[in-house]
Amino acid sequence: MFRTKLRLALALALGLMPAPAALAEELTGLTELVERWLASPHGDYGSLSFTYWNEEGEVPVACAHCHSEPSFVAWLGADGSAPGVVEHPGAINSPIGCASCHTSAAHALDAVSFPSGVEVAGLGANAVCSVCHQGRQSTDQVLQAVEGIDPDAVSGDLSFLNIHYGVAAAVMHGSDVRGGFQYPGRDYAGRFRHVPGADTCVACHDPHSTQVEVDGCLSCHRGVEDIRAIRTRHTDFDGDGDIAGGIHAEVMGLQGQLYDAIRVYAAEVAGAPIVYFPGRFPYYFNDPAGAGEIAAEDAIFPNRYQNWTPRLLQAAYNYQVAKKDPGGYVHNPAYLLQLLHDSLESLSEQVEIDMGRLRRP
Repeated sequence: MFRTKLRLALALALGLMPAPAALAEELTGLTELVERWLASPHGDYGSLSFTYWNEEGEVPVACAHCHSEPSFVAWLGADGSAPGVVEHPGAINSPIGCASCHTSAAHALDAVSFPSGVEVAGLGANAVCSVCHQGRQSTDQVLQAVEGIDPDAVSGDLSFLNIHYGVAAAVMHGSDVRGGFQYPGRDYAGRFRHVPGADTCVACHDPHSTQVEVDGCLSCHRGVEDIRAIRTRHTDFDGDGDIAGGIHAEVMGLQGQLYDAIRVYAAEVAGAPIVYFPGRFPYYFNDPAGAGEIAAEDAIFPNRYQNWTPRLLQAAYNYQVAKKDPGGYVHNPAYLLQLLHDSLESLSEQVEIDMGRLRRP
């Protein structure tokens, strides 16, 4: 019966049919949920997340459980198959929908393994979200890639390691799962614990629209109208002399400095100028003019940056971690600030950076 009502609600939300009069009132609430879902990234049938493989006709097995709902259901074991594995390519044009979260298998999921190999248990309502928002790389993969290579030697064996997209779970759990590149010998913030009642994904994000429910934030953090203005740490982490803005401004300040330092190091030490181009894999490209920007037609794989040294790769990886969780200033600001600071500190061993004005959480 629920599935029948859901189909009717979906048809109503899509404007495919009018609601039967007897069901109209009962379907109203369900229809609103469907409409919120359709407007969300999870329900966007035209999203690159669900159309990228259309020419191939199927989603590769390694990508399927997060980019095709039937495969996510299979990964959960909700279709009767073995949980935790996907054995077949996924269906294209199949966004993450109701069956992904509203099954007994999804409700029972409480532990998730991250790319570092660390399994985090006791996740509760965070578990289903953490499956696909954990990234695909970690400190461990970066260390493995650079093992045995001089920190400042250009190596043809190196290529950029992309943590992936929407990595909120990796950032939120911090050093517990090693999602960012954690420099050996340094301590890093673990799981960010917010206040009770605002400590899970669905406590802060509407589970259907994924929009942040900011009223709850502003009710506690009084005196601000924008969550980016919130801060509980009043240190000048980015060294610009301004602590009037929120912690978001500190993260963005360090992020901008890191990008500048990456470009200087690439040109002066690695011997080839580099540029970051958002939205185009593998993100880092050659910048022969050293202008800091390239045309879209040059942001192509054959023009990918290849003069990687271990030190440059580690810093570029952390820059990408910060870029791929734009909400990281809420999810775990201390962890992001530490990653950015330590990346700058590493580059400062080879290029001039005024580390004296920066502060590490």
